[in-house]
Amino acid sequence: MPGHSHQDSHAHHDDSGGGHGHVHEDMFSVEEAYERVMAAFAPLEGVETPILDTLGQVLAQDIDSPLDLPPLANSAMDGYAVRSDDIKGASAEAPKTLSVIGLVAAGQVSSQTVAPGTAIRIMTGAPIPDGADTVVPFEETDEVARRQSGRPLDQVEVHSSLARGFHVRPSGEDVKKGERVLESGTVVRVAEIGVMASLGLSKARVIRRPVVAILATGDELVPADQPLEEGKIFDSNSFTVAASVAACGGVPRILGIARDNLEDLHRKLSETAGSDLVVTSAGVSKGDYDIVKDVLTERGNINFWSVRMRPAKPLAFGHLRQDGGRPIPLLGLPGNPVSAMVAFEMFARPAIYTMLGKVRLARPMVEGILTGPIYNGDGRRVYARVEVTKKDGTYYANPTGPQGSNILTSMSRANALAICPEDLPSKEAGEKVQIIMLNWNEEVDL
Repeated sequence: MPGHSHQDSHAHHDDSGGGHGHVHEDMFSVEEAYERVMAAFAPLEGVETPILDTLGQVLAQDIDSPLDLPPLANSAMDGYAVRSDDIKGASAEAPKTLSVIGLVAAGQVSSQTVAPGTAIRIMTGAPIPDGADTVVPFEETDEVARRQSGRPLDQVEVHSSLARGFHVRPSGEDVKKGERVLESGTVVRVAEIGVMASLGLSKARVIRRPVVAILATGDELVPADQPLEEGKIFDSNSFTVAASVAACGGVPRILGIARDNLEDLHRKLSETAGSDLVVTSAGVSKGDYDIVKDVLTERGNINFWSVRMRPAKPLAFGHLRQDGGRPIPLLGLPGNPVSAMVAFEMFARPAIYTMLGKVRLARPMVEGILTGPIYNGDGRRVYARVEVTKKDGTYYANPTGPQGSNILTSMSRANALAICPEDLPSKEAGEKVQIIMLNWNEEVDL
């Protein structure tokens, strides 16, 4: 059992209103805190980016096609390019015989013209030769029989009467030159990268990824690769926050661990210059060392809040002043690992999405049946860690064990958060519950 720490054993600060912090702390609902945080964020500027690196980002430009797609009419089948007039009335019983004057493969352009009574053998994707208006697939001719009997392929019998334009993909069928193909504000998925590549684009202007500076605080913390002394714990928050930043499309900058002294905190906070957001963990609840609050307040306009939620009651938010630079938004997460993850989910993730230019900020929500109780002892909104499964069309939310804010493995077992509202003392097994899906459709059937 780890010793008392910012990251692992401040559950009593998380969950009580005690302490004598001299920094004024406001109590907000989740919605009030969310609105105050989100008011500080807007989309960042666009940057030219290689298209393969734009996955998940938001276009900062409209994309109009510089060409017709396909550029030339081409064949949808392997077969013969013919004039439809030449095969009118053709059938297996009364075939039409044409002279084969050449072959055209994908990537080639035939220099020959299909004159009356002639055909050119053509492969899928090859441009339609002049004079032809229809493609007859191999299987609707006698080509296979000719090959098997050793007859030359200088002629072909057509066994079908196909209408003009059959199996021909017209020029510009997909996209016309000058047509708006992708609009500014589109989130780039795999298909959009394919579309841009098909237009010959190697770069696109997208809203840049926000750089998020990440700072853990506390004398008890030890980096993951260092020996663990008695009374110390490994720093997990730097990694969970950095992974969370990367997962929602930001660029994490881990600054390391700031010790609980003025000099070290000031030095670490000076390293945040150039970031778009600073995320700290620990040092923000009423029972924590006031030194973190003092330094943050001294260096910026930071407010310390209590949010009516469990876990993650203590939160700090404001702006950090930079020498000669623009103030940087700072979000101070609680130190308990689960509290830090839930606070990140509720406030930092939508802020990062907003900076990325995304407009769909909320996770998917479903209604399901609880398989175990959620208790609410003090009128806060409880976000309980649950594993959601689906059976016979119904979602079931199974609590993942003890819900203490220091029990990080309970998050590892969860794929969702089930909500017990502020005004209910509990949600019991068998009751319906609203569920925020964290890993949607990765582990749960739709």
